[in-house]
Amino acid sequence: MTIGVIIIKRERNMKTQGSIESVISLGYCIGCGSCAAVKDSPFVVSMNDEGYYQAVGSVDSSFPSVCPFADGSLNEDVLGSKLFGDIAHDEYLGYHLESFAGSVTKEPYRTTGTSGGMATWLSVVLLEESLIDYVIHVKPSSDPSILFSYDISSTKEEIIEGAASKYYPVEMSKVLEIVRDKPGRYLLVGVPCFIKAVRLLSEREPLFKERIVFTIGIVCGHLKSDRFAKSIGWELGVHPSSLKYLEFRKKLAGHPASYFGVSVVGDDDSSIEAPMDPLIVSDWGHGLFRYQACDYCDDVLAETADVTFGDAWLPEYEEDSRGNSIIVVRKPLILSIIEKHKDELDIRSISAEKIYQSQAAGFRHRRDGLSYRLFLKDLNSQWRPAKRVEPSDNHPEKRKKIYKMRSELVELGNRAFEKAIEADDFSVFKKEILPALKEYDDLYS
Repeated sequence: MTIGVIIIKRERNMKTQGSIESVISLGYCIGCGSCAAVKDSPFVVSMNDEGYYQAVGSVDSSFPSVCPFADGSLNEDVLGSKLFGDIAHDEYLGYHLESFAGSVTKEPYRTTGTSGGMATWLSVVLLEESLIDYVIHVKPSSDPSILFSYDISSTKEEIIEGAASKYYPVEMSKVLEIVRDKPGRYLLVGVPCFIKAVRLLSEREPLFKERIVFTIGIVCGHLKSDRFAKSIGWELGVHPSSLKYLEFRKKLAGHPASYFGVSVVGDDDSSIEAPMDPLIVSDWGHGLFRYQACDYCDDVLAETADVTFGDAWLPEYEEDSRGNSIIVVRKPLILSIIEKHKDELDIRSISAEKIYQSQAAGFRHRRDGLSYRLFLKDLNSQWRPAKRVEPSDNHPEKRKKIYKMRSELVELGNRAFEKAIEADDFSVFKKEILPALKEYDDLYS
């Protein structure tokens, strides 16, 4: 009887391999919520015990492929061609019309924004010029159990409230339901896989294509679970159960743009501010509390977005503590708006090579590192998402060790944090994780 059950399960897995069920069961779900937004969907999205949003549900193979990591979903090159037509294409930038670097000169955008203030500024311009009615973006949550969530804004003041980066898990199913029920013209702001997910959803349900008329992509290194925020707060003296708010990127005058601060607020409404750099989770390369799905994404620059903004990590901008943005424009109307409002901007054209340079570390992890991770999965006959990157083990041995250890650090970080929660003592996390981080840093150097 037991053998029969095993055989049935194996046959079923063969049929569903590469489906959205494979994505969920094998840990590649990014929790975006696109599957739950499909009309009459059997899926819901909820946060699991480790602080990651994940889809929950079961379907047959006929369920529409709106998952950015499922087999059968259109990749970024195909979607980009459909969206942007006959314009220049680069293997890293995707389709693009023009690229810039710089910032907004008009306040309060640069002050409130993470880098150059471009995403918030453009959102407000689109609203004020009556090209949109609503902005879908991440804002402080009204739910006390979570810090941030997707919301919909319809005024300049509401849009500015959502300025600056939030390195925190979010999902879109609830706001996409509002889009379905409430006619209007929407702008969506999101990271690469979220923009791709909505493009796939729009292919299946034209209503979303009609209503989401603009998209702004945010350059992404990877998404974090809520333990990232909790760890920052806890190290600064605010217990995870008391964390009420966190500002992830406070600009520090007199310091390089990459040296920024954080501010945490507890239940007593007192604020604690500190530089980010000394904190345990500060090094993005360690990847603590990263989604596994992020290790199987090859899109750094949100290639399916109408325009992409990110940090200008370039030598000529590094010393400016106020921050600057890289800008990759794909939609002609966006380019015309930027040209029209150049008196509010301090930007200059830069090459595709400069754009790549600004995000070189991300591209190494998402392309070079991904090729090795794909090779390891194939070597072990394990399903993984289909990517534009070819599997390869043609890497120096040191690089292979670095890529392997990055994955191990995520698992170790979660185990260490769970032990700290059980002991109700942050020092347990430090004791568990710091030796591994030192080992990684020694290897990397």
